[in-house]
Amino acid sequence: MFAFSQTIRVTSWPPLTSILGTQAPGRSIDIELGGQEVINIELDTLDSNADDVLEVLKEGQPKVAYWTRLAGEYMRRGYLDAAEKIALSAIESFQSSGSTSSLPSIYSLLASIQLAKARKAPKLKLLNARQDIMTAEKSRDDYMREATQLLNHGDQAAAEGGEISAATKELLLLTRAIHQLANRSMEDALRSFEAARILYTRRQFASALKLFQQVLQLNPYSLPDPRIGIGLCLWALNHKEKAKAAWERSVEVNPSEWSGQLLLGLEALNASKNPELSEDERIQELMIGSKLIERAFNSNQRSASAANALCDIFLRKGQHKRALKLAERTIQFADTLAVLTDGYIPLQAKQAAEGQSKNVLAAIGFAQMQLRNDETAAAIHTLDGLLQPPNPQKSLEATAMLASLRLHPRPGVSSSDAAQERTKARELFDRVYRAIEQSEDATAQNGSPSRNDSSLSRAVVDDVDMHIEFARLLQSENLERTGKVFAEAVRVGEEAGRVDPRLLNNLGVVSHLESRFGEARIMYENALVGASALGAEAEAMSTSVLYNLARVYEDLNDEGKAMEAYEKLLERHPEYVDAKIRRAHILGSMHQGNEAHDLLKDSLASQSSNLNLRAYYTYFLIQFNASKGAREFVFGTLRDHDKHDLYALCAAGWLHYYQARESRDTSSKGVEERRLLFRRSAEFYEKALGLDPLCAVAAQGLAIVTAEDALGTLGGALPPGPAPDETQRRAMNARDALEVFAKVRESTNDGSVHVNMGHCFFARDELDRAIESYETASQRYYGGRNVSVLQCLARSWYVKANKEQSFASMTVALRFTQKALHIQPVDKAIVYNIAMIQQKSAELLFSLPPTKRTLAELQRGIAHATHAQKMFGSLASDPASAVPYDRDLAEERKNTKGSRPREWKARDKGVLQSASAFETLEREREAKLRTEAEALAAARALARQEAQQWSADLVKNESDEEREQRKARKAANRKVKSEAPSGDEGLSTPANGGAGGEPKKKRRKLKKGGAASAAASAQASDAEDGALFSEGEEEKPTKKRGATRKRVAREEDEEPASAPRKKQYISKATISDSDEEMP
Repeated sequence: MFAFSQTIRVTSWPPLTSILGTQAPGRSIDIELGGQEVINIELDTLDSNADDVLEVLKEGQPKVAYWTRLAGEYMRRGYLDAAEKIALSAIESFQSSGSTSSLPSIYSLLASIQLAKARKAPKLKLLNARQDIMTAEKSRDDYMREATQLLNHGDQAAAEGGEISAATKELLLLTRAIHQLANRSMEDALRSFEAARILYTRRQFASALKLFQQVLQLNPYSLPDPRIGIGLCLWALNHKEKAKAAWERSVEVNPSEWSGQLLLGLEALNASKNPELSEDERIQELMIGSKLIERAFNSNQRSASAANALCDIFLRKGQHKRALKLAERTIQFADTLAVLTDGYIPLQAKQAAEGQSKNVLAAIGFAQMQLRNDETAAAIHTLDGLLQPPNPQKSLEATAMLASLRLHPRPGVSSSDAAQERTKARELFDRVYRAIEQSEDATAQNGSPSRNDSSLSRAVVDDVDMHIEFARLLQSENLERTGKVFAEAVRVGEEAGRVDPRLLNNLGVVSHLESRFGEARIMYENALVGASALGAEAEAMSTSVLYNLARVYEDLNDEGKAMEAYEKLLERHPEYVDAKIRRAHILGSMHQGNEAHDLLKDSLASQSSNLNLRAYYTYFLIQFNASKGAREFVFGTLRDHDKHDLYALCAAGWLHYYQARESRDTSSKGVEERRLLFRRSAEFYEKALGLDPLCAVAAQGLAIVTAEDALGTLGGALPPGPAPDETQRRAMNARDALEVFAKVRESTNDGSVHVNMGHCFFARDELDRAIESYETASQRYYGGRNVSVLQCLARSWYVKANKEQSFASMTVALRFTQKALHIQPVDKAIVYNIAMIQQKSAELLFSLPPTKRTLAELQRGIAHATHAQKMFGSLASDPASAVPYDRDLAEERKNTKGSRPREWKARDKGVLQSASAFETLEREREAKLRTEAEALAAARALARQEAQQWSADLVKNESDEEREQRKARKAANRKVKSEAPSGDEGLSTPANGGAGGEPKKKRRKLKKGGAASAAASAQASDAEDGALFSEGEEEKPTKKRGATRKRVAREEDEEPASAPRKKQYISKATISDSDEEMP
């Protein structure tokens, strides 16, 4: 934190020689006393006591040049008080004699003395300083104010004294410019005179360099030494060797000047941090730099730059007390913000260590010092105290640093504490990224370019290491966000002009895991190109990237390029086991099992203890139906290599389960052995879960055992006596297994989970959900090319077709089975299933009524049946000793149609003729109905036109009396509407035997009495029938508007109130059904 930057700073410049005069070869001065006596004063022997010299000057009353020459010499030697005393005596002497024209040069000299004192005075006095106490001294501002007053007196004296010499004018102007420079008034100083120092301060280094060189040519012995300025300009122009040479020449010419020694010391300290130097060379540079800086500070203990550099050296040595004093000295004498900040850092760090300050830079610096001393826990505590209440500080730098420290493993931290630290680190990183995103959103809304917000530290935003650490933290939790963080790191690298190929590889891996194979391939290819520039790491990096590229070629189904990539890898590294495994896998998928087996055995011969290789070889044996060899191999892995290998334990559990499930021995010994195998399978899965509670494969294994009741009915472990309902038991177990599968699905992204869920749904007879699960697994995970899943889909559609008597569903089942045969054409079990489905579809069609089948479907079904008979015949006569189906059942299915060919042909012919005749009749009936519908529509249209014409003629021809009657009827109708009862009150009409105010009849309940009660109800009176029917309607909520409309319609038709309504009966079936529904 306290390292020196490459920019070398100086706090102040020595006094300008133009004020003091050039050091003349003659080093004495003669002063005449009364015209007869001459006093010779040796300038090289002057001491700090100027009383004798002052007495001579007062007695001789020489010209002003003598006064200023002697005062300037005292000033050059550093005797500022003596020089000031002489200058004040000169002003008093010339004022008393009335020679005011000589005063301007003296005032200028006094102002220069005050400026010289200001350079050695503290700029800021710390009231709470512990080591470097300067409260009794005058501050720099006090001296600067006095210098300003003296310059103003000089200008006033020049105006009152009349004509003054050109040299005096130049002297006043130069002094005024120096004063303006000391006050950092660059524009005013530039208007006063143009000098190299001003151009350097304005960062115009080339122009300043020319002026410094001109000064050196005019006066090689000028003070301050222009070589210092030349070296500073050369350093700023990145000519560091030439700058060092200029400073070395300055020290050689002026060995007592501190500025050259300080600059050379800083250059040596910077060189000691050069990683290209050897350790001995760096130590040597550090020692040289320390000595030069210490010498410079001893020469000028009021130099803030020297104090700051020496403070850092003492901090490295662990001398904190002396470092604190130097930090206070730096703060009190600094005249630039950069040096002032450097001085505050160790001071605030000391206070932060004592818990007295929450300065961000100090806390970070102190935490870095603690890290240097290998005190990570203390550094975490320091930063945590900075960010926590009370008075929490908002610092992205401190937040990111604290997150990195919490994420870094530390000795002595338990696994639970490490997990808590990772959680806290995640929260801190989230806080940093939220601040970055909010700043980006704000700048985007304001229309300014993103990432230029002043509230954010670009060093944090563009910190590649921070992005990498956060991505590593997220990679096991959120792949999508991991990819975004890696993409941000890549963006930072692109802006810097060079992207680390390892970042591209990591981003490609994330895209690969998210199944974005095209993007992953591009990232891998770019990383492979960039890996060649890594030097010594190029070979290892290119090997990893090439392997990843081959894997993505596999996922893109480009097996040719994948094989080429693996072959290149094996040419470079013949014992690269992972490449051999993938190459064997591709050979196995291309039905070259022998070549793949030879390759795997060759790998095992050289690396028999490689657990990944042994795991894949187990998988290979299982895939090629060598379950016995796989079982022996797995036991060898557990016995001879690692008894806690999770893959081997899960494989052993599956192999025991598979052997028990496929066992067909129904004897008591076979049942006992089967039960033992199931139990051993569960034990292996439980052991795997004990080692890793998050092992999804083991959890699935136990769930499968539960779903199939492998430890109960299937295991033959039920006690003697009546067995429980097998279907209900299987459904309950499937429900329990579904809960486990649902949890496994949340933790693993694998199609087997969906397949197992489909099995459970199938066992629960939820065929639609089973089909949905199988299709999800097939399309999302296996690309529609997994034969087992396709067979499960065919089975589900087959059962659904038989259950719903649907030929369409049977056709879907046939399509999935044919697709499976296309992928795996040598599997005879699939051929058997196709024949079974085709024969069953024909039987299903023949059993359907003619209205639910078409002639085309019948023809297709008959073709399927014929083809199925041929396939059954071929399967029944297969010469193989072992076939994956029942040969006798195939023979039986073949003879189902072949034993009575004439009857089947006659039946097929009759069914086809019936279907053809039925379709002909259907077409004729549809044509007849269409014709009748068209005629009825035309008749209705004609009647509608006649009715409209009749209504128009009736209105046109009605008399005035009829018109008045019609209006009266409409008014009466409106009155009836306003008096109609609400829907809650119901309607009371003469038809159901009541007047308007008569209460509604009590509802009767029907009793269950079979046919007799139904007949009695049917023979009830007309009023009772009407009441029954009304009650049936009143059970449904009626709307007032509908009831009113019905009554108005009857009154408009002018039906008499006493006219009986048409009787309505409820049939026996309806009454019985209604009785069943009533309480």
